Amino acid sequence: MGAGVRVVRTEAELRREVGLGSVFVPTMGALHEGHASLMRIAGREARRRGGAPCVVSVFVNPTQFTENEDFAAYPKALDADLAVCTREGMDAVFVPAVEEVYPRGVDVRIPALPAVATEPRLEDRFRPGHFAGVCQVVLRLFELVRPVAAVFGEKDWQQLQVVRAMVAQERLDIGVVSGPTIRDPDGLALSSRNVRLGPDDRRIARALYRSLQAAGERSDPTGAEAAMRATMRTADVGIEYAVVRDAETLGPPQGSRTCRALVAGRVGKVRLIDNAGWPMEGTG
Repeated sequence: MGAGVRVVRTEAELRREVGLGSVFVPTMGALHEGHASLMRIAGREARRRGGAPCVVSVFVNPTQFTENEDFAAYPKALDADLAVCTREGMDAVFVPAVEEVYPRGVDVRIPALPAVATEPRLEDRFRPGHFAGVCQVVLRLFELVRPVAAVFGEKDWQQLQVVRAMVAQERLDIGVVSGPTIRDPDGLALSSRNVRLGPDDRRIARALYRSLQAAGERSDPTGAEAAMRATMRTADVGIEYAVVRDAETLGPPQGSRTCRALVAGRVGKVRLIDNAGWPMEGTG
């Protein structure tokens, strides 16, 4: 590793090596350019806050995997992850053991889930229990790291809204900063799951972004949803949802409030999600 990046594994090491008041990028590892873009946002936020340290966590959280998902199969590449963090000038990488995050004999609290985690019938429907695990681990990581701000990606749009709502609900003095979805030239949103796509599946997977583009060409939510489904169905994507929702609550569109188009589907054995503002910029 290059100079300047510290690997810390416990709360005590965090206090000693980093202190309080960092800008935090929580990840599950298998880092790619999307994560790197969040680190660059963290760096800008840290400078805005007078030079706060930047901390990235690499922790594959077992509590947010559902029964149908293989926790053991989640990609892990710590050496490569540390290289990304070094390249992006992060100050510390927090790599805790499961026992550090969830100590034996200690009941790590699951906060009350905000409505955006239980009512939209999107990720909450297809990944039951997922947001309970997300809220539990994010709150616990906040307790360990003690950041002043945390950066999350917009690709997991519902998760971003859940974290924002939880921070407000828990009255945490932590700024939640978002970073835009980073895409390959063919439009496919960067994801750690993409490595599991074969060449044919990758061509099919492009349909998720094409469906969002098709939605952006329609001026009514019903027509936009129909266009997304038709695009995904034609490409043989197994559709889970393709909807236009209020961007904050993920409920039905309301008047002039900002909306978001969101899709989820299966390509072979790989589940993919994507989203974009609706109407997309330059359309409708």
